[in-house]
Amino acid sequence: MLRYYFLLGLRSLRRNPALTALMVLTLAIGVAASVSTLTILHVMSGNPLPHKSDRLFVPLLDNGSLSGYTPGNKSGDNQLSYRDAVNLQNSQIGERRSVMYGVGGPVEPARKDIGAFTSRGLAAYRDFFAMFDTPFRHGQPWSAADDAAGADVVVLSRKLAEKLYGDANPVGQRMTLLGFPYQITGVLDTWEPVPRIHRIIGSGAFGNDDEFFIPFTSAIRHQTTHDGSMSCDGDRAAGYQGTLDSECTWLQFWFEMAHDGQRGELQSYLDSYAQEQRKLGRLKRNAPNQLFNIDEWLAHLNVVGNDNRLSAWLAFGFLALCLVNTVGLLLAKFSVRAAEVGIRRALGASRADIFRQFLLETTVIGLAGGVLGLLLAYGALALIGMQSRQLTVVAHMDWQMLCLTFLVSVGAAILAGLLPTWRACQVTPAMQLKSQ
Repeated sequence: MLRYYFLLGLRSLRRNPALTALMVLTLAIGVAASVSTLTILHVMSGNPLPHKSDRLFVPLLDNGSLSGYTPGNKSGDNQLSYRDAVNLQNSQIGERRSVMYGVGGPVEPARKDIGAFTSRGLAAYRDFFAMFDTPFRHGQPWSAADDAAGADVVVLSRKLAEKLYGDANPVGQRMTLLGFPYQITGVLDTWEPVPRIHRIIGSGAFGNDDEFFIPFTSAIRHQTTHDGSMSCDGDRAAGYQGTLDSECTWLQFWFEMAHDGQRGELQSYLDSYAQEQRKLGRLKRNAPNQLFNIDEWLAHLNVVGNDNRLSAWLAFGFLALCLVNTVGLLLAKFSVRAAEVGIRRALGASRADIFRQFLLETTVIGLAGGVLGLLLAYGALALIGMQSRQLTVVAHMDWQMLCLTFLVSVGAAILAGLLPTWRACQVTPAMQLKSQ
């Protein structure tokens, strides 16, 4: 019976192709606007490591001065000083730890056809790679001994490796980076976490990918300047060592615990560490020590702002307006079929039969609107992605949003068809037969 109603619905839609096309187009535009906006919001608010969300933590310690400080006010500083970062790195707490900061400088290729160019990367510990599940195409991370010695070793991104060496495996070769010879230990495969949770500060949640990775200890040994933000609350001595000895905050830190239930253990350690530092005359504000898992960190840094959420609500408001127009078009379409309904009722069709038939017809409209809306949404996302690199990262549709597109379109069509379908079921057969 459903197949019969489906065929009736298709036949009915062909009776007035202009009106049908207008309904499908109205529904498709509303679906495309809402789904494309929701897709961007979905990607921006995503979690690239959901299976580790409750095991990865960012610690924050308030090491600001007492000058101008009001107890109870939260610090806007989201990084750590060199002293605190190194102490946490040496703590042996958790399964993995890594302090990190952005670096940048010249790359001098051995190939004569490529001139020197500037590249951006990250100084970190080897735990970084396992912590963030980075895939390797060639080789592996450097060793713990390299971390301890501050060895001049490097892991390249796939993009930089292909630029310098093509498809060849460069592991074991030496390259001149930041003015020093570095030995390549590995090459990452394509790795594009969205958002870039490890480098939101200083680089942005949807900024450019890091092109190389070097040991934190090597970067410090070479006095490699940081590529990112720095906050200094108080005086500091001149020179690189002055920065290391100061209370300036410019480093980011991540812990990985063995399982979800160790957050309390990590918080206790952080509180004990802060207490010890106060005995040494530091952390004078005595502010609460904070821990953030991935979701909390994204919320804390306001990766998805209120403007993005407002845009999504406005898009769905536009969809509601399209639904109102679709309701009007369906009322007009079904009203001229009152005679048909009256004859079918007189021949024995129940109101439920009429309701199912007309509702299935609106479902067909929804499916057509979904296909067209999907094409329009892809086009809208492509246009948005052309505006900037950051928008290119977030303006793409995954299978979840693909399924949602059809659900929204069919659901919207059914919702829009409820009132017209109910009105069609109220036709009195006797009145229609008398008028014929």
